[in-house]
Amino acid sequence: MVPIEINLELINQKVKFAGVSKTNQEIPITMDYIPPIGDGEGFLGLELLVMSLAGCASTAIVALLRRRGKHISAYRINATGIKRENPLSLEKVKLEICVTSTDTTEEELNHIVKTAEEISPVWIAIQNNVGVEWQTKLRHC
Repeated sequence: MVPIEINLELINQKVKFAGVSKTNQEIPITMDYIPPIGDGEGFLGLELLVMSLAGCASTAIVALLRRRGKHISAYRINATGIKRENPLSLEKVKLEICVTSTDTTEEELNHIVKTAEEISPVWIAIQNNVGVEWQTKLRHC
């Protein structure tokens, strides 16, 4: 299996970094921390972790719906990370998954999200350390 390679380079005199993936070197992501340690000019590590979970879960959910032949006219996920203060870490993530589809039922969507939970690599990676709660909203248009 091909490893995931990330390069992170310090780009200022505080803690601002530019990161790229070996597979997407032309798309940098800026990471930074809040003042006074950083300048607040990039994503926090925990923000990227929450975004990674939301993106990975969404990829699985949308792909599984489409594999079932479902028509998706809109998709949105709102992710909220709840921090633990000591040690500073991620305690829980709440996912609100909103799908607009004319041919999907709530039962089907909930089944798809449960399946995504079992196959999403980021979800699997954090499951023993971070609680994940989710709810779905289905709109028929």
